[in-house]
Amino acid sequence: MDTIDLTYVGRGLHEELVAHIADQEDFYAAEGVRVVLRDGVAWDDERVRRTATIGLGRALLTRLTSGIPWVTVNVNTHGPLFWFLARDGITSLSDLAGKRLAVHAPHTAPGCFARIVLRRAGLDPDRDLTTVVRAPGDYGLDLRHLRDGSIDAAYVGSTMAPEAVAAEHGWRVLAWVGDHFRIPTVGVAVDPTHIRPDDPAVQAVVRAHRRALQVIHTDPDATVRHLRTFLGRHTTEKIRAHYDTFIAPHFTTNGQVDLAVADAAITAVAAELGVPTNVAAADFYRTEGDSAGHGRL
Repeated sequence: MDTIDLTYVGRGLHEELVAHIADQEDFYAAEGVRVVLRDGVAWDDERVRRTATIGLGRALLTRLTSGIPWVTVNVNTHGPLFWFLARDGITSLSDLAGKRLAVHAPHTAPGCFARIVLRRAGLDPDRDLTTVVRAPGDYGLDLRHLRDGSIDAAYVGSTMAPEAVAAEHGWRVLAWVGDHFRIPTVGVAVDPTHIRPDDPAVQAVVRAHRRALQVIHTDPDATVRHLRTFLGRHTTEKIRAHYDTFIAPHFTTNGQVDLAVADAAITAVAAELGVPTNVAAADFYRTEGDSAGHGRL
């Protein structure tokens, strides 16, 4: 049986759900691959590039800024699962002017996406609000700071269902990133310097993940059960609502990329980073592969 390291570089169901389903439903074993899921959140780029990675956002940023020749072979979603969560009294993104926002660093993929969304709302993230930069985590500290008033809003990821948290505390979800900026942001990517895209282990992972994507769309009850692993603080009803709103409508059915969305996203990310748009979507996202016609989906 082939073995491969698969690295996630952000925490929460956004990155981990599809791999979790593939593991729990024994799709990896069925496809003849042993997958070692690695926590690469704190790893440097050189270490991540020696593995297959789920984090397509980080892979794109490092290809644009460092020239690491990542190639994407599967795409889970074009809708980044990040939200702007705010205290009561703030009703729109534009209301963040003059406020304190906890957010990821500008050079990270989530932070870059946040800045793009803020600019599209008419805000300069460096001048119009105070940013409190913090590393990705479970966002529990952000919730405590929202409660005590030391911040006014937080940019949070998928370790929680933000709409349920907002309802519990009387807060407001100002925006879901996916409504304002679309980008193929999680899936499977490899650096051909170390791992070939057509490596049998890579293609087995792709097939297993596409089977997991099918579960998301054809078996809501099973998916909600898997989501409970990540959203255990919420009731089944809240988890199902989260699934219905953000997961089922926005995860792909077959791992394929929308190249028009991808081209626009690359242009926007490069502009935010202030670097040339030196890669075409069709070169970075190659999601066809031999598994597209494998027949197991």
